[in-house]
Amino acid sequence: MTEFKPLVFSGVQPTGNLHLGNYLGAIRKFVALQANNDCIYCVVDMHALTAQLVHEDMPNQTRSITAAFLAAGIDPEKHIVFNQSAVPGHAELAWIFNCVARIGWMNRMTQFKDKAGKDREQASLGLYAYPSLMAADILLYRATHVPVGDDQKQHLELTRDIAMKFNLDYMEHIRRTGYGIDISVGDEPVHAYFPMVEPLIDGPAPRVMSLRDGTKKMSKSDASDLSRINLLDDEENISKKIRKAKTDPDGLPSEIAGLAGRTEADNLVGIYAALADKSKAEVLSEFGGQQFSVFKPALVDLAVHVLSPITTEMRRLMADPGHIDAVLRDGSARARARADVTMKQVRDIIGFLY
Repeated sequence: MTEFKPLVFSGVQPTGNLHLGNYLGAIRKFVALQANNDCIYCVVDMHALTAQLVHEDMPNQTRSITAAFLAAGIDPEKHIVFNQSAVPGHAELAWIFNCVARIGWMNRMTQFKDKAGKDREQASLGLYAYPSLMAADILLYRATHVPVGDDQKQHLELTRDIAMKFNLDYMEHIRRTGYGIDISVGDEPVHAYFPMVEPLIDGPAPRVMSLRDGTKKMSKSDASDLSRINLLDDEENISKKIRKAKTDPDGLPSEIAGLAGRTEADNLVGIYAALADKSKAEVLSEFGGQQFSVFKPALVDLAVHVLSPITTEMRRLMADPGHIDAVLRDGSARARARADVTMKQVRDIIGFLY
């Protein structure tokens, strides 16, 4: 190769019910990207252990994420859909990257601080080191692009740091084995094995916030189910949650500047814009000056129109677990074939005998 072949990789944890934020921030982008890219989409079941060690129904949680991928429109025949634990290369490369990454890099990861809370001594080593596994997930396939939310940008920067250090430390080995590609990182020429992966962040709602608190991200773990719209919610629940969504007493502004400091209003406008494939400015030009008593019913109608077909298809797929398992087996076999090539070459570069 004279350049890295473009490839998109991303994954979703099988923890709890998928919600609107997962759909708008990730899955909808996955569907759009497959039109013009080679894509690999993963249910990252190994990552799920960092959030909760013991899961009562991991198989069905994994199937649920897969069903959401398929119901939203991801094509598992043209692209790859699989679960992470079925490909051993993820864990093997993660260990190598644990040895490449520096403690100082990990200490800067803000998500660990947020998730571990005050009692960090009781947090698992997996939670601390999971950015190395995330880097391995991406680089195992030498992916060039990853659709991420704003909160994952730091982990993608770490992935780039890990790739760069591996490339520099092993540059002569890479050259000797003939597996490398000449690239430039800034002004520095590098004979690289791993690409400098780029983030794909776009759309009017890259980060969907809680319907009960516009300062917090919409989350599966929030105690209040009213804080989120689940992908399996029916029309009645969607309507109830949007009607009860927190707002302020003022109407909608006509300009984006008028949303400053109004986190809940900004969130609802962003959700409408994302669902309608419009900009926030276009939404405000339509609803500016209106009260939320007018805007919320319009948002309900739009959300039901977009989400109902996905919900219906998810339910149909979940009723046929054998079909979902067959999709995952096929995807895992194809992912493993690619991963095995990478791991053979990485072992050659490092000098492992096998």
